[in-house]
Amino acid sequence: MLDKKQTVLAVDDSFINIKILQEILHEDYNVITAVNGKEALEILGDICPLPKLILLDFIMPVMTGSEMFELMKTNEKLKRIPVIFITSKNESEVELLTAGAVDFINKPFKAEIVKLRVRNQIELKNYSDGLEEMVAKKSAEITQTLDNSMQGLAGAIEDRDVESGEHVKRTQLYVKTLADFLVESDSIYADELVKLQPDIIMKAMALHDVGKLAIPDKILFKPGKFDDDEYEIMKTHTTKGKKIINRFGDINSSLYLKHCEDISYGHHERWDGKGYPRQISGRAIPLTARLASLADVYDALVCARVYKGDVP
Repeated sequence: MLDKKQTVLAVDDSFINIKILQEILHEDYNVITAVNGKEALEILGDICPLPKLILLDFIMPVMTGSEMFELMKTNEKLKRIPVIFITSKNESEVELLTAGAVDFINKPFKAEIVKLRVRNQIELKNYSDGLEEMVAKKSAEITQTLDNSMQGLAGAIEDRDVESGEHVKRTQLYVKTLADFLVESDSIYADELVKLQPDIIMKAMALHDVGKLAIPDKILFKPGKFDDDEYEIMKTHTTKGKKIINRFGDINSSLYLKHCEDISYGHHERWDGKGYPRQISGRAIPLTARLASLADVYDALVCARVYKGDVP
């Protein structure tokens, strides 16, 4: 009988670390191993299908994890494999995540943390892979399938955090109500909003925080305020969200995807140019992102949120 477990590649020069990772993950995944970056790249060149995820030690002989990661980013197939860095250097976390790693796991390993972070990233990878296969179908099928899949991805956000799921539903309602009002009141935005289709804006709003799927749990669910490094990592959910949306297909071929990109990437920009990630201002911010920002801020003001420390 064929082994249907998905494959994880663990790369670490420590025999003990490898054995610990195998023990933690072997029941759920097919774990293959390498002792340095060079050996790992040789394995990746020979196996099919490729691993769903790579656990990569940062410091190793022959070829470090950082060197391997840089080489992977130049390869069309390998650069799509999510990488979780294994590190004992907390000061490197911002650098690693900014460079493109999806998460990090600190040594010594905690079994539940390893399992959760591996599961979260493989689920996200499976969604991405499934959507890529779908875009090869006929256009009529693509539209419906894409809609279902995007809503499924929105559901993954809710599965990870029930409160985030409720936040999504509330902000969808706010955005639709606001857009409809602007159209019905014949505002200066009415004609543009009619073309943008408020119903599609509302659906796209479900993905405004999709990039948070790539934010480490210990930051995403931290009670109270973030420190400076944690805040910089949290801010990357906008750029990570844009990258996730771009995996689904040609943004300019679908109004739905275009709204998803504009909203996920731009909902933290500010009219005065002091937002992020691009510090754009005024009408340079897409109208859909401006609506999303109003909805997001309003919900943050009227509802309890983990980072405010006001959750009962």
